[in-house]
Formats: sequence, C-alpha cells, structure tokens
Amino acid sequence: MSSAATGDAINNSDAGPQEKPEQQPPQDNHDDEADEEAEEADGAETGAAAGKAKKKKNKKKKKKPAAAAATGAGEDANAPTAGAASLKAPKPLRREAGSKRAPTKPIHEQYPGGRFPVGEELLYPATSGPPESGEEKRAMDLAQEEVWQEFRRAAEAHRQTRYYIRNWIKPGMRMIDIVEEIENCNRRIIAEKGLEAGLAFPTGCSLNNCAAHYTPNAGDETVLQEDDVCKIDYGIHVNGHVIDCAFTVHFNERYDPLVEAVKAATNAGIRAAGIDVRVCDIGETIQEVMESYEVELNGKMYPVKAIRNLNGHSIGQYRVHGSKSVPIVKGGEAVKMEENEVFAIETFGSTGKGVVHDAMECSHYMKNFDAGHVPLRLAKAKQLLNTINKNFGTLAFCRRWLDRLGEEKYLMALKNLCDTGLINAHPPLCDVKGCYTAQWEHTILLRPTYKEVVSRGEDY
Repeated sequence: MSSAATGDAINNSDAGPQEKPEQQPPQDNHDDEADEEAEEADGAETGAAAGKAKKKKNKKKKKKPAAAAATGAGEDANAPTAGAASLKAPKPLRREAGSKRAPTKPIHEQYPGGRFPVGEELLYPATSGPPESGEEKRAMDLAQEEVWQEFRRAAEAHRQTRYYIRNWIKPGMRMIDIVEEIENCNRRIIAEKGLEAGLAFPTGCSLNNCAAHYTPNAGDETVLQEDDVCKIDYGIHVNGHVIDCAFTVHFNERYDPLVEAVKAATNAGIRAAGIDVRVCDIGETIQEVMESYEVELNGKMYPVKAIRNLNGHSIGQYRVHGSKSVPIVKGGEAVKMEENEVFAIETFGSTGKGVVHDAMECSHYMKNFDAGHVPLRLAKAKQLLNTINKNFGTLAFCRRWLDRLGEEKYLMALKNLCDTGLINAHPPLCDVKGCYTAQWEHTILLRPTYKEVVSRGEDY
C-alpha cells in the first residue's frame, strides 16, 4: 500500500551462517493432476516469454542504465546476494506458481509445527550493520523469532494467493469480482480471526494513470480491459504484523519496458536497504535505475519517471504506514534505517508527469493512529466508530467492508469522522490522464543477522 509524500495522502558484516530450525514440509493442498497442469503451464509460459523477448527487440529501446549495471538490476535482481544464506522455496510454492485452483487450506494447518517458509535472506551492504559479533547477532535474532514467524505466515498467505490470482485474472472480468476473489482467498488461508489475523488493508487494483488507492465501491461496474495496466496491492497481517506487497498485471507486451523498469527499481532499492543506511540514498538509487528506461507507445518514446510524491515506508504493528518514509527519488531525508525495523520497499513509475494527485471517488479510509479522544455528537458516527474500532482498529478499510458488516446509510457519519480527524480518507492517486503507471513492492525485515525479503516468491 503506497505512502504519499504529500500531506493530503497517506501519512506513512561479519555475521556467520545462521543456524535455522528445520522447517516442516507443508501438507499437500492440491492433487497430482493440478500439479501436472501447473508444470505444463510453466513450460508454456517459459516458451511464450522466450518468444516475446525476441519480438520486443525491435520495439523496446532502453538506455544503458549505469546504475542498473552497478546494482545488477534486471532479472538477476531476484537472485540472492553472493554469500547470503542459500534458500530454496518450498515445493508447494513452485507447484502453485501456475495454479489454476484457489488455495483453501489455512497456512497454519499446512505448517502445523508453526515454522513458516523463510523469505530471501541477503547480506547487508558493506557499509551497513551493527558492530556486534556474529554470535551476538544470532542471539538477538532468535529473541525476535516469534515476530518473524508471524510475518512469514502472512507472507506465505500472500504468495499462495497471488500465485493463483496471477494465473486466474483475465481481461473482461469486473474489478469488483477480482478484488473480492483476492480478499476471500486471503481470508480463508490466513484463517481470519478478528484483529488477530486477517486483511491489513483493502485490495488495490488501480488502473492505468491511477497509481494507487483505487478499489471498487459497491455498484462500480469497471471491467478490466486487454490494454489496461493494473496494480494489484494487498496486505495481510498476523497480530498486526503486516505484509505489504504489490505487483503489476498487464496483457499487452508494449508495456513490458515500463513494468520491467519499476520492478528493477524495486529490487535495486531492496539491495540498497540495510541497517544504518540513509533512506535518501535508497531513493537516489531507485530513481537512477528506473529513469534509465523508456517505453515506446504509439510510435512515441516516453521516459519512465519515478513518481516523486509516492514513497515506500516503515511498517509498525497494526500500523501499515510507520513514521519513516523511503523516497523513490533523489533528495529525501537523511533518516537511517535501524535494526529490527520492517519496511515496505515500493516503487512507482509513470509515462506521465511523475506526480500524482487526489482523484475519483474515495474508497480507502484509515483511523488516525495518533488521534486522541474526540467527542462526537452524531449517534450514527459513534456507532460507526465502534464498528471500525472492533473490526479494523488502526488498519485501513474500505466502504465495501462496511457494507459486508451490514452497515447502512453511513456516508454522512463517515464524513463526520473524517471531519473530526478521527478517520483519514485516502482517495485514489492519479497522474495525468492518458499515461500509464506501474508498481512493485516487497516487505523486508531488517533482522540482526540478515536482511530478509520476507514476501519474495518464485514469481517475483
């Protein structure tokens, strides 16, 4: 979920090898026939991708990215840093990457021992990291193990849902059907239980020039088109420990350079992040990589621009947007990342102006994390606030979710809560009409021993 740099949008190594407890293999959630179908689909997709790569050579013009070369941006960005712990994704992740079936078995039942798949572990940059010895770091890491496991459980749910959704989503589907399929799937496999486990914020499905914070309200009949560029952004939490992860869906290969630019920039930002690293340095790296790309649309070349008033952000418990922002352009604050912090590294690229503004009907809302007691006069506003506190706390929600809880005729009460400052409205954020935007995002854990890209999967 995006954090905007402007005030009117959302406000938010000497370590040796680590001894890890053996993970229990998950119980199978699909039959053999589904596995064979997934393998055939993987093979077909590989062949199709190879064919597309040959076709694109005459269409795509890409400047030689100096930063990309220095940071290894591109497809190799997904590979673990040299010397990092070697990780293999559990077999179900490979098998479900092309799954045509929605996962149904709760994650905690797939891993009954309570040890969930570890994400991609990377060594910190040479200039990053605390001075403690390897043994001290491992002890500090172990002290946080329960928290890391909650992040990993939520991350595994995110992965399994998106493996299914990325294969399932097609042009011609209504956007409201797409987001409800994603949310229903997440509710099942995270075993939703009040504020203990569930959805961290509404599923974003922003289209084309809209970069973030669009999810359909009731009655919205928008349909996904063949030429759309759609950003799918959803979050899952366990005890308030949030996984915030996003990807871009497109069907027309002419948008490949745009999507590749943003993906490479996100991976460059992940590599640059670390303990004691200044967030402004990460932003400079991201911008240099992203803006080394350009895309050809209708015979005209467009530079890919980093959207300068959208940011990554720190993540707190029950707080999707923490107190620190991670810019995606040069010139941000010199604030440093710290040990045991959690960050969402997300980047947005655009063929437009590279600046977003509020537009369209609002659907996203979130309680002001720092709001104190505010006396309310409207009885309906008091009742609605109780519903929000009970079901969402300080996590984001949308009007569809209020409808789902049986709330009726609540818009005036919701406006009253926004006017008092108890609730913040977060309308869709759009660049100029006619342009296209893309987004990629991962959650990283700044553990004492390693930087863990906890939401990393076989897909991205």
